Amino acid sequence: MAGIKDGAKRFWKFLNEDTWQSWLVSLVLAFLIIKFVFFPAMSLVTATPLPLVVIESCSMYHNTDFDNWWEQNEAWYKNRRIDKAEFEEFSFKNGLNKGDIILLWGRGDYNPGDVVVFQAGLRNPIIHRLVSENPLSTKGDNNAGQLAVEQDIDEEQVIGKSVARVPGLGWLKLIFFEGTRTEGERGFCR
Repeated sequence: MAGIKDGAKRFWKFLNEDTWQSWLVSLVLAFLIIKFVFFPAMSLVTATPLPLVVIESCSMYHNTDFDNWWEQNEAWYKNRRIDKAEFEEFSFKNGLNKGDIILLWGRGDYNPGDVVVFQAGLRNPIIHRLVSENPLSTKGDNNAGQLAVEQDIDEEQVIGKSVARVPGLGWLKLIFFEGTRTEGERGFCR
């Protein structure tokens, strides 16, 4: 037991050294803890295989304040019997920005207005607002209309609904992939 305690103390002292070797070992340890402890624990608690998601596109972006945004988009929602007062009660009524991180919850029912993440057979899951529950269908707040994959979604495709947002922190991930995107998809939303 004393040998383990001494070894742990030496290892801790090594990690606190100001060397490239201790920095590299610390980085590897952080990666392993996040990958094999933190994310599995988050998945267990949130009941979803994808507890944290980075917003990678501008499809949920609002380029103006809510009243002006509603004025520009009112007709589409009114045709689906969603009025301004109802939309104002929706979660994230002011949209989401590229680079935001959202926390998903995989338990419970899904209701119109919820921002859900679902797998549509594409490379990345889609993050859009639920606009109908029978059948399940979504729309990106910044999209002119619905995509074909957003209509008649099976509940098994839904990964979870967004319950919290951390603004901008996702850029730590996105910055590495921005160069691979088309010119129109790069950078901040406008």
